[in-house]
Amino acid sequence: MPDPASGVVPGHDEAHGGSYAARLNALRAGVLGANDGIVSTAGLVIGVAAATTDTGVLLTAGLAGLAAGAMSMAVGEYVSVSTQRDSEQALIAKEVRELREEPEAELAELAGIYAAKGLSPRLAREVAVELTAHDALAAHAEAELGIDPDHYTNPWHAAWASFVAFTLGALLPLLAIVLPPVGWRVPVTVVAVVLALAGTGWLSARLGEADARRATVRVVVGGLLAMAVTYAIGALVGTQVG
Repeated sequence: MPDPASGVVPGHDEAHGGSYAARLNALRAGVLGANDGIVSTAGLVIGVAAATTDTGVLLTAGLAGLAAGAMSMAVGEYVSVSTQRDSEQALIAKEVRELREEPEAELAELAGIYAAKGLSPRLAREVAVELTAHDALAAHAEAELGIDPDHYTNPWHAAWASFVAFTLGALLPLLAIVLPPVGWRVPVTVVAVVLALAGTGWLSARLGEADARRATVRVVVGGLLAMAVTYAIGALVGTQVG
């Protein structure tokens, strides 16, 4: 039975609300950042390794790619989520204005939303009246817009999650390419990248409640294709330059 005061069902710990959405947003940015860091840096260092065995060149290229990629991901996430946040705030401001200027029309709209979900017109009206009396803005924002006015998406969370995740993901192929002996560099990097991509593919599937096997195969195949293409380009360019 739910607690009358809190509305929480004992033993039912499923998260709800804006804070959960914010955590999912940061997790999404983190998983995508790590995956991008692994694939882009692996493709870069594999391509350079096909053209040269100079450890200094490999390290320089890898670090440059890491820095550029991490900053690009962070800025991209910040701009994207900031735009989403601005849109949410504009919609909430519009809702506040409508509630102030047309309260009866907004009440009828809210009742109509609940009636469309299956409540009888009378019960839908009662629910709309009670929710509006409790917190009009929260009730209308959630039902009409799917937004929690107390928990906007945070662009800094997404940006930092993406930056850190990309950096950590990029370090794996970078270390794998510079630490082993020359003859083992490419095979070790490929194996490390495949294992890491399998992990991020599985995690992204879990976050999205999708088929883990399909997501893992998709991301691993994509990573292998990227490394194969850049290795071929690096070998071709290295041969031509050499």
